[in-house]
Amino acid sequence: MHCLLWLTDAGDTPLSSRDLADLQGISPTFLSKIFTKLEKAGIVRATEGVRGGYALAMSPGDISVLDVVDAIEGDKPLFDCQDIRGRCAVFGERAPGWATAGTCSIHAVMLRAETAMRETLASQSLADIAAAVGSKAPAAFADDVRDWIDHRTGSRARKPRR
Repeated sequence: MHCLLWLTDAGDTPLSSRDLADLQGISPTFLSKIFTKLEKAGIVRATEGVRGGYALAMSPGDISVLDVVDAIEGDKPLFDCQDIRGRCAVFGERAPGWATAGTCSIHAVMLRAETAMRETLASQSLADIAAAVGSKAPAAFADDVRDWIDHRTGSRARKPRR
């Protein structure tokens, strides 16, 4: 998410996954795997070459946090019910119908929690988060980041070919 925030400010200028990883202090290999998933989901687009990298494939306002989570983690449930309620030693060989009828009460709570979480993540866009960060950070910070990125991309473009 942090790296995607930098892409909101970069516009159509692609940023390399290595630069983004270095900027955030995370593993370039890890971030490359994440960005491959984001590209497959249509959240970012990749360009090749010396000045290649990633840019957002759509408007930040059209990218929900849920889109990003699902792209990275997949649309899988948070809670995997193991149906333990029917295994109580007191029941012996076979659990009575009342013990296993309907949805497990614990699973029901987890399903409601997951629904609420997914609704919250769907309601927040990358643009919403960027606006919140932008209102919190001093204006000079955005300039410092742009200067850092310009220095990185500029030095890459100036390297002699072998």
